[in-house]
Amino acid sequence: MNTFKKLAGDTVIYGMSSIIGRFLNWWLVPYYSFLFLPEVYGVVTNLYSYVAFFMVLLTYGMETGYFRFASGSGNSEKVYSTSMVSLFSTSLVFLLAVLFFKNNIAALINYPEHSEYILWLAIIVCIDAFTAIPFAHLRLRNKSVKFATIKLINIGFGIGLNLFFLSFCPLILKKHPDSIINLIYSKNIGVGYVFISNLLASVITLLLLSSEIMKIKLQFDRKLLIKILNYSFPILIVGLAGMVNQNIDKILIPFLIPEYQHPMRQLGIYGANYKLAVLMNMFIQAFRYAFEPFFFSRVGHKDDPGVYATVMKYFIISGLFIFLGMMLYIDVIKLFFSAQYREGLKIVPLVLLANLFFGVYFTLSLWYKLKDMTRYGAYMAIVGALITIILNIILIPKMGYMGSAIAVFTCFFTMMVISYILGQKYYPVPYDLKTIAIYFGVAMVLFFASTFTRHLATPAKLTFNTLFLFLFLATIWFKERKDLLMLFKVKK
Repeated sequence: MNTFKKLAGDTVIYGMSSIIGRFLNWWLVPYYSFLFLPEVYGVVTNLYSYVAFFMVLLTYGMETGYFRFASGSGNSEKVYSTSMVSLFSTSLVFLLAVLFFKNNIAALINYPEHSEYILWLAIIVCIDAFTAIPFAHLRLRNKSVKFATIKLINIGFGIGLNLFFLSFCPLILKKHPDSIINLIYSKNIGVGYVFISNLLASVITLLLLSSEIMKIKLQFDRKLLIKILNYSFPILIVGLAGMVNQNIDKILIPFLIPEYQHPMRQLGIYGANYKLAVLMNMFIQAFRYAFEPFFFSRVGHKDDPGVYATVMKYFIISGLFIFLGMMLYIDVIKLFFSAQYREGLKIVPLVLLANLFFGVYFTLSLWYKLKDMTRYGAYMAIVGALITIILNIILIPKMGYMGSAIAVFTCFFTMMVISYILGQKYYPVPYDLKTIAIYFGVAMVLFFASTFTRHLATPAKLTFNTLFLFLFLATIWFKERKDLLMLFKVKK
């Protein structure tokens, strides 16, 4: 099979499994909004933010290290076994520590009455960290279909178990109080079933990967592990910095907002509305799957800078279209959420733009990858993390969750600007800043114009907003029609 066709095919499979998975998982958020009060959903938002951090810590860049040392290696099985032993050992130590200190940990993060949450989530993190290498092993062996299938099964069970515990069981018990369901369900667990569902889905994933795990020939090379760890440590730092940028606000809010201002309620509202940016995230993720193979395959072409400039322009056009599409039809989108969460819609434009800026930052990042200056990626991630922490500490006590939205917006905007400045120094690309600025300006004008339609009846409002969206598309067509016609020209 042609190398590029194989690459493209695998990209589609990996990308679609991830994107479909995230899209399906997103539907749990509106589902939770109708089941839980904001302060209860705040528990989910808060604890899963800790999970994200510990997932990075417990994998400590080992997945990338495995790829580096197993690819083209004459002893890939030794790399696989050594990596697995390392992750199993650290995960086991972590789990035992949590088991002994779960009450102290629960009290430390303000869940003194629910130490069981801490244990359940620790088991989830340990299983997911341990299975990172078997999943990487599947990718290295080009088993993309099996990889995607197991990932989708995990998501399917996660969603199905949520529906079973949170809707089906209460419904059955309401009609049949003496049902056998009483043996596996207790209404006192409540939101804990979100974590139990995740735990069971992770166990099922572990079982599905058992054939990949059991076929391993147990061997451990201490010197090899040290080499892998030395290679992976910078990746751990970048990963932790990335988690700060994405999740530290959801950890800080309960500590920085006074109790009388209901911090968990604010966190629940913030977390649910933050998730509305999922469409932008899915677009960026799909783009990432396609873009990296694309630009690495073109290394050395004379027309590279011009091609990258064109890619950037159309990436931003697409991102602005998604931004406008979501904001102009927010009155429709908000119907998927319970009314008690809708006060947080004010953060959605900031979060959408923040994610767009992150996508631009990723697209700009080609300069340090092509020039083998990846340390700059770590530097910029750390700068972003510092900005995020400082602004959250300053703004959350004054503005609540709105301060967190401003912090994430500022973080990704700053990282984007820094990457552009450094990129133009080390790998100049003739980005069409004037045209990009025009499109961005038009999108912002149309967005702000739509705010003057809020007092209108919904049909009239949607009519005006549809007109605004067509005006944006008309602007793009007017300026880009020659290139677009050439791009989509079909040869006879």
